Amino acid sequence: MRYDQARWTHDEERFEPLLSEKHTKEADLDDSPLPDELTRDSLELPDLSEPELARHYTRLSEMNYGVESGPYPLGSCTMKYNPKFTEDVAALPSAAVHPDRSPETVQGTLKLLYDLQDYLGRIGGMDAVTLQPPAGAAGEFTGVLVAKAYHEHNGEDRSEIIVPESAHGTNFASAALAGFDVVELPGGEDGRVDLDALEAALSEETALLMLTNPNTLGLFERDIEEIAEMVHDAGGLLYYDGANLNALLGQARPGDMGFDIMHYNVHKTFATPHGGGGPGAGPVGVVDRLAEFLPRPQVTQDGDKYELVDPEHSVGKVHGYLGNWLVLVKAYAYIARLGDEGLHDASAKAVLNANYLASQIEYEVPYGPFHHEFVASAGDQDAADVAKRMLDYGVHPPTTKWPEIVSEALMTEPTEIENMETLDQLAHAFNAVANEDDETLHNAPERTTARRIDQTSAARDLRLSWHALDDE
Repeated sequence: MRYDQARWTHDEERFEPLLSEKHTKEADLDDSPLPDELTRDSLELPDLSEPELARHYTRLSEMNYGVESGPYPLGSCTMKYNPKFTEDVAALPSAAVHPDRSPETVQGTLKLLYDLQDYLGRIGGMDAVTLQPPAGAAGEFTGVLVAKAYHEHNGEDRSEIIVPESAHGTNFASAALAGFDVVELPGGEDGRVDLDALEAALSEETALLMLTNPNTLGLFERDIEEIAEMVHDAGGLLYYDGANLNALLGQARPGDMGFDIMHYNVHKTFATPHGGGGPGAGPVGVVDRLAEFLPRPQVTQDGDKYELVDPEHSVGKVHGYLGNWLVLVKAYAYIARLGDEGLHDASAKAVLNANYLASQIEYEVPYGPFHHEFVASAGDQDAADVAKRMLDYGVHPPTTKWPEIVSEALMTEPTEIENMETLDQLAHAFNAVANEDDETLHNAPERTTARRIDQTSAARDLRLSWHALDDE
């Protein structure tokens, strides 16, 4: 399959012009009561017809690759197609609710949030859920704060959090941000938690073990019940990173495995596009004995009435109002539409797709069997070069270089949305790149709008506004 991405160019040097470079008009500026240093003398605004505007944004979309362009197997991030009906639900006029309205005037809003808390609690096996955290990392931080408050309430000053070496980087950051010392836990030869290493790491200082199950390699922790018992015997709590919950929907529940706290990446698992810094939502669920430490306020039900109540020993607010409302609306709609059977089917297909794709590629896949994702090794090739070249075959590349326990890692998650034809397309891209020479890989990509870039400079010399172009 040959892939040629659109390349709309304004001249030899520039792509599709900015709106400000098209047709503009001078805006009328009235006298302002603001100080002169906060005002401007003139303002040029784009002045385009509707067809001009529509074509501009269509061209920009054609110059980007997204989940609607083709497969997007970005490992661990669960980049799956999000059904448009959830966007329609979030765009309903009744969803445009001002967050400062009194509870008595937004009973429908509170009912939706209450029901979503219940849905998520049942899916995860948790007794209480807060919807406030605006992202997965914020959910981690909230969960760590809950654990800290719980231990302090019991008169214990525990200083350490254990994090496996393959954990998401935000796990380490969340623990450190909350003031804990991070104890890194090495993995075993099978890619799972090494029970001897865990035993050595546990102590009276252990507040929490942060764990993903299945883990970053896509492997289920077979000893999870023993792990939970070991942590609890040491007086610690067990935290579930919900990044890989897509593998368990309707199949198993973290609460039943012994987890005390978990966050849900509803922007990964339950619709809403993920990436680019947002939007996101990272609700946190806890077992009953931790419910009194959740952020305030909580949505509760009293007969036919829904109220906002502050948990007795709450860690306080972690986000404005009740969370990212429209993201939560989409998650509610997604869960309600699929139901128990649909969620069960989604996870089953995610597992099937990952194992099928892993069996079809020529790169070494050092572990298995897998759940929703797998990690292959690019071997003697540079994983970053492999990723860039895969774009020329019309597929988005997997996550590269991570986890570091696999050399030149290619972390791949096809999700449940892809059919066999698309999986075969992905396998063809993997295998074609695996057999290409170094020069071809070093020059890739060749058929995308943006060619090979200097990633270091791009990361250090950010251009976050079109104004930066005027400085060239």
